[in-house]
Amino acid sequence: MKKVIITGSNGLLGQSLLNLLLKSKDSYGVYGFSKGKNRSGREDFNYTTLDITDKVLLIDTVSKIKPDFIINTAAMTNVDACEDSRETCHKLNVEVVESLKGISKKLKIHLIHISSDFIFDGKKGYYKESDVPNPLSYYGESKLKSEQVLLNSEIDFTILRTILVYGKVFDMSRSNIVLWVKNMLESGKEITIVDDQFRMPTYVEELALACKIVIDKKAKGIFNISSDKLLSVYEIAQQIAEVFNLNKNLIKPISTKTLNQKATRPAKTGFDLTKTNKELGFKTNSFKIDLQKFKETLL
Repeated sequence: MKKVIITGSNGLLGQSLLNLLLKSKDSYGVYGFSKGKNRSGREDFNYTTLDITDKVLLIDTVSKIKPDFIINTAAMTNVDACEDSRETCHKLNVEVVESLKGISKKLKIHLIHISSDFIFDGKKGYYKESDVPNPLSYYGESKLKSEQVLLNSEIDFTILRTILVYGKVFDMSRSNIVLWVKNMLESGKEITIVDDQFRMPTYVEELALACKIVIDKKAKGIFNISSDKLLSVYEIAQQIAEVFNLNKNLIKPISTKTLNQKATRPAKTGFDLTKTNKELGFKTNSFKIDLQKFKETLL
């Protein structure tokens, strides 16, 4: 049995990983770390209330468990908040990874870390794992620094870069693009969506599956995880309306410059998924197919 720690087990990906790995209780011993009470709706795993920015406590707790794998899903991901609270962002997004690297080296743990398309400047799109990063925001900078911590280490690690993760779990602390668009349109409210930013959204169940494949294959290195086609955020909203049979006319396109956002967003990200398909054997889907799968879970 493989022992797996999930940091951020109360989050969207954290809860999705619990649900997936706990289907195979003979294969995985699962441990969840998060702040506050366990919000997963499950009691069939080992939960620890933990502030993972407390380095001594984090290392002590991991040392007692001696896991085979750590999946680090915890991060500060609000891009504008990261711009305002740089010290908090650095602590959670970079210093925690440094702590996990140290204990992983000592105990020979394989560390799986979630990163972001925001490490790129968005000038070309369809980025390969080997493309040179150039973040435009402090959030992107913090995720790049977290990657560099691992790239300059001697541990077994896997970095999964992903984009616009969406889905639904038992207890949500925050929304995501699909739920927000769906809820707004169901309420009959008009929404404005940028048509000059391009992304490849990621269904959280697919990202969780990619983490499981990495564990089972002991895959190392960097892999891109997302749906398979670049869409404008406006097109993403249009497809959400189509799949959920909602009024597309309520969606109005606007340009990024009208938003006056604190942090700069890359215009066009998206991933080349060739390496992921080939080395992980991970079959990527269109956004619409994944959306349909998500819709069926809500029925």
